[in-house]
Amino acid sequence: MQINISNAAIKWFQEEVELKKGNKVRFYTQIYGSSPVQENFALGFTVDNEPVDMSVKTEIEGITFFIEGTDLWFFNGHDLHVDYNPQKDEVEYSYTISE
Repeated sequence: MQINISNAAIKWFQEEVELKKGNKVRFYTQIYGSSPVQENFALGFTVDNEPVDMSVKTEIEGITFFIEGTDLWFFNGHDLHVDYNPQKDEVEYSYTISE
């Protein structure tokens, strides 16, 4: 499994969330939402500079984006892609089957 963050999404995280080098962002599962990989569950994010079990991670411009081991089930064999949607002014998630 991989986490892919677009340049536009990195810029959004830096400007809107005010992330700086050394910060960590955790992607986590939420009940009561929708996603193409899990019915009735959605994905959220939070700034979490004290991870417990960073199972999958990627670092871009000194910011670490990660998923805890307890949330890996959500992805069900998919990679996570994070992009920025300028019409909604928010990040969007998409998923592709892991190779």
